[in-house]
Parts: sequence; structure tokens; C-alpha cells
Amino acid sequence: MSDFYRIKRLPPYVFEQVNRLKAKARAGGADIIDMGMGNPDLPAPKHVVEKLVETAGRPRTDRYSASKGIAGLRRAQAGYYARRFGVTLDPETQIVATLGSKEGFANMAQAITAPGDVVLAPNPSYPIHAFGFLMAGGVVRSVPSAPTPDYFRALERAMIHSIPKPIAVVVCYPSNPTAEVASLDFYKDLVAFAKKHDIFILSDLAYAEVYFDEDPPPSVLQVPGAIDVTVEFTSMSKTFSMAGWRMGFAVGNERLCAALGRVKSYLDYGAFTPIQVAATAALNGPDDCVREMRAVYRKRRDVMVESFAQAGWNIPAPSASMFAWAPAPERFRTMSTLEFAKLLIEKADVAVAPGEGFGEHGEGFVRLALVENEQRIRQAARNLRRFFDSADQQLHNVVPLAARG
Repeated sequence: MSDFYRIKRLPPYVFEQVNRLKAKARAGGADIIDMGMGNPDLPAPKHVVEKLVETAGRPRTDRYSASKGIAGLRRAQAGYYARRFGVTLDPETQIVATLGSKEGFANMAQAITAPGDVVLAPNPSYPIHAFGFLMAGGVVRSVPSAPTPDYFRALERAMIHSIPKPIAVVVCYPSNPTAEVASLDFYKDLVAFAKKHDIFILSDLAYAEVYFDEDPPPSVLQVPGAIDVTVEFTSMSKTFSMAGWRMGFAVGNERLCAALGRVKSYLDYGAFTPIQVAATAALNGPDDCVREMRAVYRKRRDVMVESFAQAGWNIPAPSASMFAWAPAPERFRTMSTLEFAKLLIEKADVAVAPGEGFGEHGEGFVRLALVENEQRIRQAARNLRRFFDSADQQLHNVVPLAARG
């Protein structure tokens, strides 16, 4: 299989090593507290599930659907953007329903990338942001993930030194994995940059509704004229805890949406119609469930930060997303974060995502997902404390540890 062209372009999937070790530990009877994958454990809203059940089995709903999504769903997404961001979208030409934002990103890469095309992607980043373009035959040039003034200096350098000239820049805020949030002023500068250099912006806004203060994350499409160069991807997965339902959207520039829609028309017939009807009910329905979701993740974040600090691991508190992005404890920085993640499974029954899986600039960090309840998070902290307290004895002849400060 390694001889296949696209497979050869993909590095070994770091998370698979963690997953194998996790599965082996569970097979041996270990109770692994899993903070590795951002897989929501909350139930989908009751009224959404009821709509799915009500619709399933109706005449015609078992038939093929439209690959770009049923009209009512696209209208509901337009309504969401109007309410939340004050952005007006045409459901016919500026919205495509996708099988989750991940599929949308991958197929957009297929739609717009010629062999050798250069795309600017953040590092660290969610893997599909880079590897979607690699699989499409493109070339990825890394830029920082932090939305700081240095970011634009890096973009300018990338434009100067990239041959051929990049065709697009990928952004993701609130960031997966780093949880950083961009301001509207940042997006204004980004749109100006994209127009100056005649490149597209591909924005991943999957965590738009997972925030913990009074300042909701903006959309780049709020910037006047952004739609000329931008497509933005959103998802039902985190907002409505519908990850397994595989429902997302690409919205924005008509040319980009048309390209994505055309590729999808060859590859799929859209999601199961009852899922699309239920997703419509979610977008048009009450938002109490969204506020409750935020409250749950906020409480889990607070419990994690407090209990892990007591265990000897200081976790920076994220202001958004369902992740914490934490430097490995100082004593363990002599090893890779992949080795550290393996140790936590073996010695503390805790699973995390090693930072190097998000790019080489993620090394030194791990991502912790807020997908275990408060009791389990406190149990993880107790497990970690026991491991940290005994690490010098347990690992004396196994791995070098930095001296305690």
C-alpha cells in the first residue's frame, strides 16, 4: 500500500499509535480516561432526535438526496449566519451542506488544487487542513497558528519565497488544537492580505459556539468584501453534539461553493434526508441546548485547570473550543510528546493527543479534550498525581527525566 501515490504523501498517523496503545490497555482491563479525541460525549438535543425519528421511514426519505443539501437545510444555515454574524447568504449559490466540515475541507482541496499548487496552512493545525491538500497533489507551506502581528509577517515571507505563488490560506479560530481565538480586526487584515495577493481564504469555524466569555468568536465573513475571497466551514458536530451524524456546511464565495458542489455531485448524494431535516430543526430551533453545552464545557474546563494544577500540571485555561493546549510538565520535556502520551496511558490510565500529531510546531504540547465528565476529570487528576509522585522511581532506568525545579 505504501507504493500508492497519495498514501506515500501521508506521514504515519501519530494518533493511531496512541489509539493502538489505548485499545491494548482497555483489552487488558484498564479504565482509560480518554481526553485524546474531540468526540463529544453529550447527547444530541432531544427535539433534534425526535425530528429524526419522526422523519425516518416517511415515503421518499430513503431515496437519494441532493449532494449540496436539501433547500430547507441551506435556508436554515443562511438564517443562522444572519442571526449570529449579521451576514447575508444566498442558500442557492453560497451554501453547500457537507458530510461534516472535515469532508468539506477535503473535497474543497480536491476541487481547487492543481498538482504542485501551494497552500498556506497553520502549524500546528488540525491534520485535514494540511493533508487534504497533500492528498490533492498540492504543496503545504506552514505559517504560525497564533493570530498575532508575527502571523502576517510570516504570510508575507511565504508569499515572497513560495514558487508557484500560493493559491489559498487556511485559518481555524477558535483553533483546533491551540484554542486561540481571532478578533474581527485580525480578519480585516487577513481579508486585505488575501485581496492584495489574490488568494483565497479557507476558514474553519467548527468551534464558533464553544466559547466561555461574553465575546463570541467572529466569522471572517463579517468583514465587508470577505465573501469575494472566502469560504467558511462550520459543523453541527460540536454545537449540537451531533458528531456522528456527519453534518456541516461550506458557505461564502459562489465560485468556490460551485466548485465544491460539482466535486461532491460526482462523489456523494448528500446525507440521509432525515438527518438533514433534523439538522434543519436544530438550526431553526431554540438555542437553550447550545447554552447548556457551553456551560458543561466551561465547568469541565474549570475542573480540569484546578484539579490538574493540584496534581502538579498547570493547564492554561482556554477561552474557547473544547480543548486545552498544554505544555508537557517540565520534568517530561526531555522526551517527545508522543512518548509522554504513551506513558500517560501506561502509567496513569489517561489518554491525551500528542502535539506532534498536529505538526512539528506542536511538539512540546499535548491537547486535552473536555469530553469526560467532571468526576472522571478529577479521577484523571488523581491518577496523574500518583504517577507524577512516583515517576522518578518508576522510570529511573527507562527514560531520562529532567530534575525537579
